[in-house]
Amino acid sequence: MKFYILDDLISSVKVMSNIIESSNLGEIIGTNTNSEKGVAEILAKKPDIVLVDLLMPVKDGITVVNEVREVNPDISFIMVSQVVDKNMISDAYNAGIEFFITKPNNRIEIENVIRRVIEKKQMETVLSGIRSVMGQPSPASQHATSEKSGDEFTAKVKKILGSVGMLGESGTKDILNVCSYLNRNNLNYDSKTTLNDYAAHLNEDPKSVKQRIRRAIKRGLTNVASLGIEDYYSDSFDEYSHTLFNFDTVRMEMDLLRGKSQYGGRPTIDRFFEGLEALCED
Repeated sequence: MKFYILDDLISSVKVMSNIIESSNLGEIIGTNTNSEKGVAEILAKKPDIVLVDLLMPVKDGITVVNEVREVNPDISFIMVSQVVDKNMISDAYNAGIEFFITKPNNRIEIENVIRRVIEKKQMETVLSGIRSVMGQPSPASQHATSEKSGDEFTAKVKKILGSVGMLGESGTKDILNVCSYLNRNNLNYDSKTTLNDYAAHLNEDPKSVKQRIRRAIKRGLTNVASLGIEDYYSDSFDEYSHTLFNFDTVRMEMDLLRGKSQYGGRPTIDRFFEGLEALCED
C-alpha cells in the first residue's frame, strides 16, 4: 500500500511515518504540512491511503477529503485529530473517511486501523466483480438511469453506516454489496436466503460471511451506545437505536460501557438489515 500523510504538525507526520514504516505496513510516497499543496500532491501521486488531520490552516481535513474524493473516490482516508466534537466527527464520516482516530497518537490503535483499511481495500478487488455476477443485465436504454439510481442508493446506505462509525470494518463492504444487490433486483432482505446466496457467490462459508457482518454491526452498536451516553436525546441516537438495533440491546451495551454490566448487547443481523431497509425507504 502507498501512503500519504497530511498534517500541519511535522511532529505528527514523523510519528505516523515511523509507525507505518517500522511496522512494514506500506510505502510513504509523500507528506506535507500545507493542506492546499497536499491536495494537489495527493491527486498527482494517487496513494492508496491518506492519513489527514482535521484542523489545518487554509483547508481543513473534511475539505481535503471532499476535494480529493470528487476526483478520485478510490483513495481511502483515515482522519487523525485531537477534535472530539461529535458533529465534526460525523461530518468527517459523511465526507467518506474510513476511520477517525483521536490524538494523542496510539501506536497500536493506528496499526490496527491501518490494517483494517488495507484489508478492506484488498477485498475491494475481489468484491467489485461480485456485483456484476449477482446482478441482472439491464437494457442499454435503461443503463444510465439504473446506474445513477444504484449509486444514489449506495451513497445513502454508506452515509448511514458512516454515521454509526462502521465504514472501516471489513464486514461493512459485505453489507454494502448485499444492499446493492437487493436494490438492483428490487428484492427485500430474506433472513433465510439472502446471506447464503451472497456467500455462495463469494465461494465462502456462510458462517464466515455472517461473522464478518456481525463484527461490523457490533462496532456500530458500540458507537451508537457511546452516542447515547454522550447525548441521550440526540436525533441520531433516537433514530438508530430503534431501527438498526433493538433498544434493549443498545441499553445493555450502554451498561457495559458505563461499567454497570460485564455483558454488552448482542445485535442481530436480521434486525440490522431490516432497519437499513426502513431508513432507506424513509
